[in-house]
Amino acid sequence: MKNYKILSLVFLTAAVTGNAQDIDQAKKAIDAEQYEKAKTMLKNSIQAKADNGKADFLLGSIYLKQSLEDSAKIYFQKGLTATDGARFNTIGLGQMDLENGNAVAAQSKFDQVIKQLKKRDVEEYLYIAQAYMNNSKPDYKAAINLLTKAQLANPNDANVKLILGDAYYGDKSQNDAYVSYRDAYAIDNTLIRAKMQLGVLLKGAKAYVEAIKAYDEVLALNPNYGPLYREYAETYYLWANNKPSTYTENIAKALSNYEKYMSLTDYSLPSRMRHADFLILAKDYKALELEANAMQKLDKVNPRILRYLGYSAYQNGNFDAAIKALTDFTSSSTNKIIAADYYNLGLAKVTKSVSLDGKTVDPAMLTLGITDLKKALEMDIVMTNGLNEVGKKYFALKLYDISSSLFELAITNPNSRNNLEDNVYYGLSVLTENRGKELKDVNVIALQNADRAMDTVITATPNYQEAYLYKARINSTLEKDDVMADTYQKYLDIVIAKGEEEINKNKTKVTEAYNSIAAFYANTDKAKAKDYFGKTLAIDPTNVYATESLKKLK
Repeated sequence: MKNYKILSLVFLTAAVTGNAQDIDQAKKAIDAEQYEKAKTMLKNSIQAKADNGKADFLLGSIYLKQSLEDSAKIYFQKGLTATDGARFNTIGLGQMDLENGNAVAAQSKFDQVIKQLKKRDVEEYLYIAQAYMNNSKPDYKAAINLLTKAQLANPNDANVKLILGDAYYGDKSQNDAYVSYRDAYAIDNTLIRAKMQLGVLLKGAKAYVEAIKAYDEVLALNPNYGPLYREYAETYYLWANNKPSTYTENIAKALSNYEKYMSLTDYSLPSRMRHADFLILAKDYKALELEANAMQKLDKVNPRILRYLGYSAYQNGNFDAAIKALTDFTSSSTNKIIAADYYNLGLAKVTKSVSLDGKTVDPAMLTLGITDLKKALEMDIVMTNGLNEVGKKYFALKLYDISSSLFELAITNPNSRNNLEDNVYYGLSVLTENRGKELKDVNVIALQNADRAMDTVITATPNYQEAYLYKARINSTLEKDDVMADTYQKYLDIVIAKGEEEINKNKTKVTEAYNSIAAFYANTDKAKAKDYFGKTLAIDPTNVYATESLKKLK
């Protein structure tokens, strides 16, 4: 009997040790972003020991990271009943409260956990801090406050310094983040991620060459660390976009490194979705279409796949398929809709509004597209940046009703990177649509808005002569002749001040201005009218309008 008790104790000790080792291995897999592998390990651990709260928590956290909230909640609630590690699941449920906007409930749960901690307990602080950081509205200062307490409790805990580095990085405290990551790796050189993050800091500072060199040092230590290749991919992507001359080369490197990242992590549906998100950033829509179809084979009912099918269909020219997929996706209130969903749906409808011969526009379909684009901008005004390129495409095609509609949306964001150019194109689009029509047939409100758009440009760049020219033409169309004449004169003042070469370069526009001002004065001040017609003939002696008008004034 005594021997039996001793053997039981040995087996129990071995089971506890084995379970701890399983948890440690699962945590390493999570760090390496091998989530499916980690999930299998944790499920096996729970099967071996049902009363395993820590495993439930880690498994729930993976599901939460993969946006599978229902599955996460099941494991967190199951883990609450465990005798070992139950309080970690209270943290997991607190993170879900934060994601759902219930900060009070989250704080109550976190306080409940903290009250149970002993002086040198730090792991719970780490997970609470990560809960504050790993949600759609991160609170990095709250995380820093908690991690500072954890650091006081255990100054040489490498994991505390690693997570503190993440918090400082999120809070844009680059120097503090650097110190924390450096110290974490100095304490424990098996923390590869700490060393990798030193390169990530360089990426954030747009020091792309130096960031790649930093990653190369990590690569020499562990060439099979998957997240490293994701950082390579993201750095090459940013480098490509910030230095257009490198775009082709660096986008290719970005895509190949992301493929390497996938091969070292997994090809599960959540991983494929992360890959799809990166393909959208890299604008590789052919590859996105292939990935979307592969995902659909894995899961025919996951609604998020419709997003990828819709985006790729639009970019690859299948507008009907894009409209169907994105309409189905945005029509469900249970889906997490983002601005880009309405943006792509709107652009697909705008494109669909153009006839096959490219000469006419279906106004009803155009209105539907513009409505969706407005929804996108209500969610994220920054998306106006993308309308510049699209609007200019339709302007070049002489589809001015479309280009004016798009630029009208674009100029609603005064802080967009293309705002002044968007205002110019909006004014030009409206002007071109209406110029030459009688006042009763023009869109007066649109022309008045176009006039204000030119005022915006003139205020920002008072020496941009073309803005005065366009404003004068707009007011001519509106038959506001006094404003027209005054604005043409301002145009002339700028051109004349630049000298004879500038006048000759803009001869047609200058004579337009002289003739228009002369016509304005023709009925009220014949001397001034003759003077301006004379200025026209001085630079264009054969100008028919000026010659004939002078004959009538005699």
